[in-house]
Amino acid sequence: MITSVFKKSTPLNFSLVVFLILFFDFIYQIQDLAWSHSAILVFKKIGIGLVILASALVTNFITKKNDLSRDSAYSVLFFLLFLLFFPSLFDDINLVFANFFILLAFRRLISLQSQKASKEKIFDASLWIFVASLFHFWCILYLVLVFVSIISHVSGDYRNWLLPFIGFFAIAIIFALYSLLFNGDAISYIVNGVKTDFSIDYFTNNYQNAALSIYATVALFFVISMLMVLPSRPLLLHASFKKILFAFFIGIIIYVISANKSNDLLVFTIAPLAMMATNHIEMPQLKLNQELALGVLMLCSLFAFFSQL
Repeated sequence: MITSVFKKSTPLNFSLVVFLILFFDFIYQIQDLAWSHSAILVFKKIGIGLVILASALVTNFITKKNDLSRDSAYSVLFFLLFLLFFPSLFDDINLVFANFFILLAFRRLISLQSQKASKEKIFDASLWIFVASLFHFWCILYLVLVFVSIISHVSGDYRNWLLPFIGFFAIAIIFALYSLLFNGDAISYIVNGVKTDFSIDYFTNNYQNAALSIYATVALFFVISMLMVLPSRPLLLHASFKKILFAFFIGIIIYVISANKSNDLLVFTIAPLAMMATNHIEMPQLKLNQELALGVLMLCSLFAFFSQL
């Protein structure tokens, strides 16, 4: 029954997911209403919620526009379910914005397969990645995906290799001007962002540990599923699916090396994993298997969300 509801992309499906994102955001925020006494914090909370909604819609746009799904609403549903594993993201403005800009970059890189406006897409993607790195420095690792995309589609033109560096200088100049105008300490900001920490001992309770363990298990399942069915996918889409895998593993690397570690750092894996989960659920299989996979994931998501409140 659940799969039937989201099998087709309709305004009702999107309205339902939008309502659920806002609902779970509301449930999380009412745990502590201290923010409601400050207009700035109120606007901050609203901004985070809107950017999360925009991220879900961009994820859906990428899957539909590039023929990565069969005109279903599964990708936006899976985005919501994976988001629930990390409820504290509703408070983390830096990671939410960084992930949104990475999705904008990923949208441009995936569309490179059309071979249209390649230079504009490479420049835009590089620009968004550098903007994301201002919110979380290690997002800069997604430049690897830019060069992988150049190799896959437009490696013959040397100018394409220079565009990421032009994007870097553009953002560097804007960031320097901002620091000068508002007396920001750009050097300290960058130094703090470059710090690494490989330890995974940040859990404040067992429920965070459980949420990470369940998410890792689910992610492993969908990654293996993607790798197994990739050879049977249309050759035209192989590059796109490989980029999804690259994006996911770069997100894992960012989680592993980042300082001030938390489960929230896995936000960069949510969209790629939602796309892989969509690919799995749309495979020809028994309807019972689809319902079972989706039902179990929903129960795990709800458990992870409410246990961490």
